[in-house]
Amino acid sequence: MLNLYSVYLFQQLRTALTKVLLKKNEERRIKQGHLWIFSNEIANVEGDISNGELVHVFDSKNNFIGSGFYNGNSLIAVRIISNEESVDLEKLFRHRLNTAYEFRNRIYPDRKSFRLVFSESDFLPGLIIDKYNDSFVLQVYSAGMEKNIELITRILHEDFSAKNIFTKGEEHFRKIEGLPEENKIYFGKMDEEIISDGKVKYKINFATGHKTGFYFDQCDNREFFGKFCENKSVLDCFCNSGGFGLHAAYNKAKKIVFVDSSSEEIKNAQENFSFNGFNSKTEFIQSDVFDYLEKCNSEKKTFDVINLDPPAFAKNKKTLATAIKGYEKLNRFAISLLKDDGLLFTSSCSHHLKEEMFLDAINTAALKAGKKIQLFHFNNASLDHPFLPAMEETVYLKFAAVRVLTK
Repeated sequence: MLNLYSVYLFQQLRTALTKVLLKKNEERRIKQGHLWIFSNEIANVEGDISNGELVHVFDSKNNFIGSGFYNGNSLIAVRIISNEESVDLEKLFRHRLNTAYEFRNRIYPDRKSFRLVFSESDFLPGLIIDKYNDSFVLQVYSAGMEKNIELITRILHEDFSAKNIFTKGEEHFRKIEGLPEENKIYFGKMDEEIISDGKVKYKINFATGHKTGFYFDQCDNREFFGKFCENKSVLDCFCNSGGFGLHAAYNKAKKIVFVDSSSEEIKNAQENFSFNGFNSKTEFIQSDVFDYLEKCNSEKKTFDVINLDPPAFAKNKKTLATAIKGYEKLNRFAISLLKDDGLLFTSSCSHHLKEEMFLDAINTAALKAGKKIQLFHFNNASLDHPFLPAMEETVYLKFAAVRVLTK
């Protein structure tokens, strides 16, 4: 029987013999810093290989390009993990996890909860880790990360004193990668946590919460939004657990209306508001946001500040045209409800909707509403969601702050 070390050596030897040869000129994007190799860019795969194993990538002239995780089930056939031919995965994972952690501590020195790893942007392709105090919630979207999940969780346990480690992946993306769709608990248990974004506290229920339990990507934008809400009437649409509206309350808004189609999220927003001990007047309304905005328009209600944070309307390129119409309609309804000199804060998390498309949709919405607008701030995701200039796929969130004028 082979011992574990012998198995390890065998796997390393097998990896060393596995070679992916690219078609002519397909290496250009990779040399510029992109980390994905698509299946139609590969000329040949040499050697015996299983999904999730490391491979060496060469250009059409047989020059070494990089090492990456292979997945024959995916359109993304290789995810580059290193520029080196010899890869010590434990050393690499430990270094990149600790480097990511140190960076988050620099940008958020007073927080214990944030996005610790943002996949390709932290050079750990296919791996997302959100840190909630001592609980670490993982989303795994590559066969290579799935194959090495025990190593990753061990490092989290050893280096970060993780008490709870579990996965909460989106079935759609795991299915695309040919991965099992169930979630797992690796350490501890899936319980509740109380976190702070630096200003507001939230109760996180991992069993019922969306995604990993909280949307860290809007933290910086929520704080920016709150600065404009003192003594104002505020409408928070698609409020989820209340983030934007809660920051309005933190900044002493006069009244806040929270709207979401989910009864669970409305309940969460109410609990978070009470938990923080805020004093603003509030309404918590379970409703389809489009229906609610249309009702407000018919009743001629107005607000000083409106926030729109909808789910992604464009899941793929095929739905982009329909999505743009949806963003136009949503923003037109909201702009029509704003008082003169009112402020609209509007977001899109649709990757396929580019920045210029989003801004054009907002402008079209204003024209149809008969209003003039000024864009005074634009941002992407929070600082714990860096992106790679060479990979537009790492940019998805768009956040626009607009002043609305009637004359």
